[in-house]
Amino acid sequence: MKRVIYPGTFDPITNGHLDIIKRAANIFDEVVVAVAKSEEKRPMFDIKTRVEMAQKATQKFSNVTVKSFDTLLVNFCQKEGSKIIIRGLRAVSDFEYELQIGYANQSLDPEIETLYLMPSLQNAFISSSVVRAILRFKGDVSHLVPSSILPMLENV
Repeated sequence: MKRVIYPGTFDPITNGHLDIIKRAANIFDEVVVAVAKSEEKRPMFDIKTRVEMAQKATQKFSNVTVKSFDTLLVNFCQKEGSKIIIRGLRAVSDFEYELQIGYANQSLDPEIETLYLMPSLQNAFISSSVVRAILRFKGDVSHLVPSSILPMLENV
């Protein structure tokens, strides 16, 4: 059984993330959405809320689970028994950063493979930082995030 890890802060989870999750779920037997605690990024939502949002957004996928982690990603992968990491690439600007992270992970565990998936064109511009910026000004994000998490974003 091929298990893949899709890590991120998911602060909050977006339709772009869901697009990558759907693609990965169609390719692999199991997808673990790994929500990073990532306090250095100062997330808008706490880890418990981000995990809950990811669970609500992915509940229709029978082969997707959501877990949090606060370790090196390669250690989480080893614990989960996976050697494959999925990352999303929206634009060329993402590539250099993702390439560096992929090489760093492989330097820590030479068996780790990082695969890059592109979201569909309609989701290519969506990022959690864009969603957070719109939320700060009480703007409408309903077209950017899964409808299942909208109630969790109302009182931000």
